[in-house]
Amino acid sequence: MDQLSLLFDGFANAITPANLLWVFLGALLGTAVGVLPGLGSAMAVALLLPITFSLDATGAFIMFAGVYFGGLFGDSTAGILLNTPGNSSAIASTFEGHRMARNGQAAKALATAALGAFTGGLIATVLVVFFAPTLVRLATLFGPAEYFALAIGAFLAISAVVAESVFRGLAALAIGLALVLVGIDGPSGTSRFTFGLPELFDGISIIVITVGLLALGEVLRVSSRIHREDSPIQIQPKGFARLSAKDFRAAAPAWLRGTAFGAPFGLIPAGGSEVPTFLAYGTEKRLAKRAGDTEFGTTGSIKGLAAPEAAGNATAGTAMGALLALGLPTSATAAIMLAAFQQYGMQPGPLLFERSGDMVWALLASLFIGLVVLLILNWSFAPMWAKLLNIPRHYLYAGITILSMLGVYAISSSTFDLWLVLGLGLLGFMMRRYNIPVAPVLIAVVLGPLAETELRRALAVSEGDPSILVSSPFTLAIYGILAIALLISAIQHVRHIITSSREKDRAASSDASLDSSEDDEAHGVSHDGVEADRKMQS
Repeated sequence: MDQLSLLFDGFANAITPANLLWVFLGALLGTAVGVLPGLGSAMAVALLLPITFSLDATGAFIMFAGVYFGGLFGDSTAGILLNTPGNSSAIASTFEGHRMARNGQAAKALATAALGAFTGGLIATVLVVFFAPTLVRLATLFGPAEYFALAIGAFLAISAVVAESVFRGLAALAIGLALVLVGIDGPSGTSRFTFGLPELFDGISIIVITVGLLALGEVLRVSSRIHREDSPIQIQPKGFARLSAKDFRAAAPAWLRGTAFGAPFGLIPAGGSEVPTFLAYGTEKRLAKRAGDTEFGTTGSIKGLAAPEAAGNATAGTAMGALLALGLPTSATAAIMLAAFQQYGMQPGPLLFERSGDMVWALLASLFIGLVVLLILNWSFAPMWAKLLNIPRHYLYAGITILSMLGVYAISSSTFDLWLVLGLGLLGFMMRRYNIPVAPVLIAVVLGPLAETELRRALAVSEGDPSILVSSPFTLAIYGILAIALLISAIQHVRHIITSSREKDRAASSDASLDSSEDDEAHGVSHDGVEADRKMQS
């Protein structure tokens, strides 16, 4: 039980008045940003990342823990109250949560979401504590070819999962790889795509990219449609969030089932928690149909909210374990967290627990503390989060723009970075306009250097023989799974196209027959009359 003793040491480092203040502020700010429409948990980490640079490493990571889970809590709060989830991982929670809010059960819905997120995150973090060393030992067996295969798997899986079109996902991946190629090439020392500008020799900062694509891109999108979209209906919960004993008994099994769906997906580079949340929601819907539950789709089902909420936070919890032990971000939020580690000179991976064990275990302990703090905040102050959404949107997004620019300028004191943010904001706006996802760009920016480095290492070891990339059972397994997944995705895509074309043909034929009957009626001729005339002539 070495993990328990190390975890208690982490609690000893984390439970200080200053660190408790940082985790509280992180949870508060993370939830406040996550609850704002269109922003979400990834945006919360990206916007609040510059604030932590004035702290020591331990204090910064403890604040990250609050921001990390706080953004996820905020995503669901916005979805339940306004039917506008802060992130795609909260979409499944919105279906039944918003119906409950419209039915006068907003407080119950927020309580269900808060306890579900706490349950899923707590169980997943416990699993990380006990199985992170096992992941580390597994990671020590990886060589350059294995890490390159993992990076390729993350690229393709995320591009295929988070985008409606595989081609759009690959386009976003190409954009991210193009951004990461800017700067000085390490092995050769030559400049790449810098256009002779000294400011680009160090490459484009991950902070500039995330703030530009996420924050400013969303501001521009909202600004372009602010007079064409109606404001969402706002539902204010009254009093404290509460659950009766009957509600708790109904939600508890759904929390556990959702956690069982979400925990394994945190270790898979599949773009986040969208897949497990929808799987959890679909399972609860099928179980309710068998049991004759009529709340689904009508007044709102507490089970349909509890399961996806637990699944989303369980995925986030185990994603942190994959990030720490393997150095592999499995979502956009985890990718930004990886950038935060790198800002402090720490590279997550197998050696992290040996070189920075004190800070790692303090971070894991702070995840538990952050979950408790967030449960208290969301249980007690849900009406306050709803009032944040009463701010007029033009004031709200103007403030986001100022915060983004000040944060970027505070890092490097460079006006050139501000112009880069503006250019990347326009790029993010165009990506949103044409439904190109942003998550593959962030994953490519973070994992692109890793893929390039490991590819070069593998080819250097094999003296240029590319067969080393598929010479181990692990790499063959990864590429085999990828090939099967892409084949299944292609078959489903073709089936969807065929089904859509058939439905269009049926709709067109029905419209044509309807139009012809209407024309006949307009001329005073019915089909029965035409048939009678034919019989008379014969």
